[in-house]
Amino acid sequence: MTTPDFSQTKACVFDAYGTIFDLVSATDRLSAELGEDLAPKLGELWRTKQLQYSWLRSLTGHYTSFSDVTRDALDYSFEQLGIKNPALKEKLIEGYRALDAYPDVKPILAKLKQAGLKTAILSNGSPDMLASGVRGAGLTDLLDAVLSVEDAGVFKPDYRVYQLACDRFNVSPAAICFLSSNGWDAAGAASFGFKVAWINRNKLPIERLPGKPDAIIRSMDGLPALLGLESI
Repeated sequence: MTTPDFSQTKACVFDAYGTIFDLVSATDRLSAELGEDLAPKLGELWRTKQLQYSWLRSLTGHYTSFSDVTRDALDYSFEQLGIKNPALKEKLIEGYRALDAYPDVKPILAKLKQAGLKTAILSNGSPDMLASGVRGAGLTDLLDAVLSVEDAGVFKPDYRVYQLACDRFNVSPAAICFLSSNGWDAAGAASFGFKVAWINRNKLPIERLPGKPDAIIRSMDGLPALLGLESI
């Protein structure tokens, strides 16, 4: 296997949900109210429907904010699982706006900034959700930009979303190292032309899609070696 070449990297651009922010934290905090058996079921179904709705809305041309998609997905999940607790639903929605960042995030972002690289989030999330999450995780000073699909009016993996990062930093796709824990997102970004590192946190098989990641790492701790920053 050839060694991936990230030498042209000018900016590191990160997906948000599941990459920067730990989605499980939203349901884990309320596991006592949900029940230990129900919490993971709800979390998995909620995320599945959230992604499905974003893709289907893109395909059918019915874009709405990710905040709306997230609420619609939770409404569906509550009904399917037979949960009748409006107050708990609101707690979960608020929790999604203040998700925990993975512990490897802040140290790696700090190292990238120290090395002089630009950093950004590029996410399906709506601007208000992202701003709240970034602020709550203490990442504001470590990011040069927080980019939302709202500026493109369509969800990932539409190429117009990935173009937002090129436009923001005025660079070619090959100058951007894109990182996502979502295999479908990594595939979409690779097809667009980004240099992609898939953060495979859950040891999943590679997606059977046209775009392939240039590198696969288990956590963000693997990023400095790809960029030649081990000594920083």
